[in-house]
Amino acid sequence: MTNVIVAFSKAEDAKNIKNILMKNGFTVSAVCTSGSQTVNSADELGSGVVVCGCRFADMVYQEIYECLPPGMQMLLVASPSQWSGRVPDDMVCLGLPLKVQDLVSTLGMMLETLARRRKKLKNQPKERSREEAEMIQQAKELLMERNHMSETEAHRYIQKCSMDSGTNMVETAQMIMSLINQ
Repeated sequence: MTNVIVAFSKAEDAKNIKNILMKNGFTVSAVCTSGSQTVNSADELGSGVVVCGCRFADMVYQEIYECLPPGMQMLLVASPSQWSGRVPDDMVCLGLPLKVQDLVSTLGMMLETLARRRKKLKNQPKERSREEAEMIQQAKELLMERNHMSETEAHRYIQKCSMDSGTNMVETAQMIMSLINQ
């Protein structure tokens, strides 16, 4: 689930946008009426989309945008004259008067993009530390020496054992070294 923060200076506007989003299947995590509330909510949640207006009593949208954590995106809902030509490339803007379908489809697209990005980051292999890489290399060298394998064959063997046993390659390398060094 992705977090959605609704932030407008008028509480009534924020409530209306929240109701529209909830009727269309979105979960609204926070409703804010000031820039500082919005930034605090974004920091607590860490990632998601801020749907906001242009001006608040304490900040404008640009200041809020600059304070958002890296996992947050902004959907600015304002008159085109208030933001034309002055928004960062990764900020999405919707002009007033607002059409419900435009809001719903735009927010849906932004949430899909965030979900894909999160999934891509999750699926990236973790960087191995130097010690872990050395352990795998030692296990390969033992296999090459003892079983007369090439380095590629030893690597594939460790990979296959790792996949078969459901452990990572470092744990498999440790098991191989402990079995061979007994």
